[in-house]
Amino acid sequence: QVQLVESGGGLVQPGGSLRLSCAASGSIFIIYFMGWYRQAPGKQRELVATISSGGSTEYADSVKGRFTISRDNAKNTVYLQMDSLKPEDTAVYYCKVDAQLLLDHRVNGYWGQGTQVTVSS
Repeated sequence: QVQLVESGGGLVQPGGSLRLSCAASGSIFIIYFMGWYRQAPGKQRELVATISSGGSTEYADSVKGRFTISRDNAKNTVYLQMDSLKPEDTAVYYCKVDAQLLLDHRVNGYWGQGTQVTVSS
C-alpha cells in the first residue's frame, strides 16, 4: 500500500501564498503521475495540477500563472506552490499519486487525506 501525508494548508489572506507538500511512502516501485485536486463546499472535486515522472505539468485554467507544481522523485514528494491566492481557491486540497507497488504490475491511484486551504481577510 501507499501512504500519503499532506501538509502546508491553513488560513491566508487574499494575495498571500501557501506551499502544500505531499510525501508518499510504502512498498513503492515507481510513481508515475502526481497531482493535486481540490473540493470546495457543495462542489465536485476538481483537478488543480499534475506532474509526470518526467516533469511535464498541466494546470487548471483557474490557477495557471499563480500555482506551481513540482516533485522530488528521491523523496517521493509533490509540492504545490500557491501564490496570489483568491477567496475562490478556498477548498480541501487532496494529493493523488499513480503508483506501481513492488512485486505488482498494476498501477493504482492513491489519495491523501486532504488539507484545508482557506483564503479570507
